[in-house]
Amino acid sequence: MPINKNALIRYKTIDKCLQNQYRQWTLNDLIEACSDALYEYEGKDIDVSKRTVQLDIQMMRSEKLGYNAPIVVYDRKYYKYDEDDFSIVNIPVTDKDVKIMNEAIQVLRQFKDFSLFKEMDGVLQRLEDSVYSSQKDKRAIIHLDKNEQLKGLEYIDVIYAAIQNKKVIDVLYQSFRARQASTMTVHPQLLKEFNNRWFLLASHKGKYITLALDRMSKIIDSEAIDYVDHNINGDDYYKDVVGVTVSNSRPQRIEFWIDKYNAPYVITKPFHSSQRIIKHTEDGIIFNVLVQINFEFERLILGFGESIKVIKPIKLRERMQKKLRAAILNYEPREM
Repeated sequence: MPINKNALIRYKTIDKCLQNQYRQWTLNDLIEACSDALYEYEGKDIDVSKRTVQLDIQMMRSEKLGYNAPIVVYDRKYYKYDEDDFSIVNIPVTDKDVKIMNEAIQVLRQFKDFSLFKEMDGVLQRLEDSVYSSQKDKRAIIHLDKNEQLKGLEYIDVIYAAIQNKKVIDVLYQSFRARQASTMTVHPQLLKEFNNRWFLLASHKGKYITLALDRMSKIIDSEAIDYVDHNINGDDYYKDVVGVTVSNSRPQRIEFWIDKYNAPYVITKPFHSSQRIIKHTEDGIIFNVLVQINFEFERLILGFGESIKVIKPIKLRERMQKKLRAAILNYEPREM
């Protein structure tokens, strides 16, 4: 159950009051204390009603938040804890809490190359030590794909800072097709992850380009040029593509057939958010998507091998035929 900030302030205030055994606390006293605390935290008067504090006490007594606070009423008007040393901040962490924290730590670890998470490294380490001390011999049950050998991850921190601080950068870059690296002056706009690789969307000479971080070998700030922020929304920019390659072409309606053995997989893990089921056949299902045809989409189709058939557009169908014929030639007998 989510707790809003004001409710949490009230719970902590009531808890602090009831820990003070040297004073008798009426409901009006608790209301006043909560009002004062909210004013201190928020800087404005917030009306705390009698009903609100009564519901807070009821919530603290219940198991909903795990407090089970032993709040009792004596002399028909005074509130106190029935246990002298009780406090909601001393509630022991349950096994379920430990498991959740442990898995959350492992998820956060996947983003260790970001400066934001590097600053949290000490916090995560202390959390991890605490969690593991109560969970000895426990294995993680969430496993995320990661490639520790992937190059270029060290540039995530630099690029992230450049985008955040609106800085132009010089990137020493060598594409797979280039014979040697060259320096490009770019305006970094967005970091993008796809298929366990990281990419930079940047503006270069008035055009958008996509650079793979694993093809970079050096990045330095270019102080002489003013940064141009294109205010790119990643969801909007990539909405018509699979992967990271965006062109000026319009998205096309792609229709394809998937055999009945793989169709359930494609239903539960769509090629694209625009995917729709067109028709059920005896041996499979016909789908369509509205996307730009790019390298990543073609690779996705080829990855399904004999389980997929492009129906239209014809040009894409013919291109897939050409690629598959070339693939067959790789398995023809030849002298070594």
